Amino acid sequence: MLGINKDKVDSTLNIELEGRLDTTTSPELEAELGSALDGVTELNFDFAKLDYISSAGLRVLLAAQKTMNKQGSMVIRNASDEIREIFDVTGFSDILTIE
Repeated sequence: MLGINKDKVDSTLNIELEGRLDTTTSPELEAELGSALDGVTELNFDFAKLDYISSAGLRVLLAAQKTMNKQGSMVIRNASDEIREIFDVTGFSDILTIE
């Protein structure tokens, strides 16, 4: 189960994720991001309530990062130690901006 709360102010999009970002739920986030990134220059993810991320979830984040590299910036905030460890092990901590 994945909760996605979006809040867009001008060209800034804030997305709060809750639950699990895995094979089952990542298409949901991918669909949400599909049209939502048009005209966005700042994309902020809040992972405070995200419990788990799988390789499918990482793929969606990577696609979002590639899009944002062309039009602005993307930041991930409040990632748990477990999720930070996944970013470190996969090398994603070198690709993504994690605060």
